[in-house]
Amino acid sequence: MASTYSFDVVSDFDRQELVNALDQTRREVKSRYDLKDTKTTLDLKEDSIDVETDSDMTLRAVHVVMQTKAAKRNLSMKIFDFGDIDAASGSRVRQEIKLKKGIEKEDAKKISKLIKDNLKKVQASIQGDSVRISAKDKDDLQEAIALIKAEDWPMALQFDNYR
Repeated sequence: MASTYSFDVVSDFDRQELVNALDQTRREVKSRYDLKDTKTTLDLKEDSIDVETDSDMTLRAVHVVMQTKAAKRNLSMKIFDFGDIDAASGSRVRQEIKLKKGIEKEDAKKISKLIKDNLKKVQASIQGDSVRISAKDKDDLQEAIALIKAEDWPMALQFDNYR
């Protein structure tokens, strides 16, 4: 009997790397000449980051620093969903940055359809917030990975549990 091989397509990020990137961002904000007197705060919550600072200009500078630190730690920019900029007390501004994790139902359907339309020997099934891809041949799975990577998705994708 032939065995089947499979892997999961997931959208996730290493939370510890994000914590480290935010720590580095806080340190740089405190030491950078143009940002150190802004009393900028970065609060990491379960599924978002709250940023509060002096003005739109300093908020954009904090974004650049945070994205640079995240990129150096191999975190995709697609995990950040920048929300609206709100006025806080005084002349300060606040922004909530949502952290994207998991594959939305619509995107999972698109991945599944892409596989079914292009690869006949490969099956795709939606499993909650991930997609399981399976086939009898490992080469077919490699083709599926290449096909998925060729598309531009609105979230960061990883391939887990390759067996």
